Order: sequence, then C-alpha cells, then structure tokens
Amino acid sequence: MAQHGRLATAEEIAAWNLNIGRDGRNLPTGNGSVPEGREVYAVRCAHCHGDDGQDARLPLAGGIGSLRNDVPLKTVGSYWPYATTLFDYTRRAMPYDSPKSLSDNEVYAVVAYMLALNGIVADNASLDAASLSVVRMPNRDGFIDRWHESDR
Repeated sequence: MAQHGRLATAEEIAAWNLNIGRDGRNLPTGNGSVPEGREVYAVRCAHCHGDDGQDARLPLAGGIGSLRNDVPLKTVGSYWPYATTLFDYTRRAMPYDSPKSLSDNEVYAVVAYMLALNGIVADNASLDAASLSVVRMPNRDGFIDRWHESDR
C-alpha cells in the first residue's frame, strides 16, 4: 500500500491544538478591549458582516429573543451559548479569507466588540481569559448539553 504525505510534527500538532473549553479552559494569555476590537473589526470583519455587525447576509448583532420566531435571527447575541466558544470559533476560522491570522489580543478585542454590539458587555469593556470565562450569554440555557449535564 502506498504511503502519502508524512506524519505531522509535534510543533504542527500544537499549532492546531486550540481547543477552548466552555468554562474558559485553555484560553490563551492576552487581552483586548471594545475600542481596539472596533478598529480590528473595521479592517478585517466589516466587509462580510457590515459596519455594525448587522449585514443581512452574515449578521453578528441583533435578534436577541428571536429564536422562537418563525424566522429566527441567529447572531452572536441571540444564538451563541458561551462567549468562550465564540472566541474559539473566531480564533480558528476568522477572518474567512485568512483564518488563524488574528493574534490572540486581536481575537479578544474583536470578541469584545461583537459582545458590545449585542449589548452583552459595556462599550469600554476589556476582556481576557478570566473576564471572558464569566460572560453570561443571553442564550446560555438555550441548548441541552447532554455531554456535560452532570456539570449543572
């Protein structure tokens, strides 16, 4: 049988081992503020999500309380159950045209800005591993987590 490729090195595996727990486990060091996030967002995110996160194609803001409607608006504020998983997803997959290109500080800042757009944190908030871990999302109890039911 032919062998294709090669085994990944430990360094290559570590670079992709970015798992962040819903409780904030494995969040990196660093921090970012809403004003810093606004600047990063304008350059790296607004072209897809709109200047205020409400582009109809890929909205990030608004829709809180709409999930039971006939046409729910799934956004950061209305849908995501944990701010830590928002960080994890943003860090891994955004910006769409160059995933994993944001520094940890930029990810903290952009997440702070997205949370502020949804009224979840103050417009002058600064986030780090400790503060992000305790952010309570509006849809926190909107999912049944059978894997971690015993944690409740």
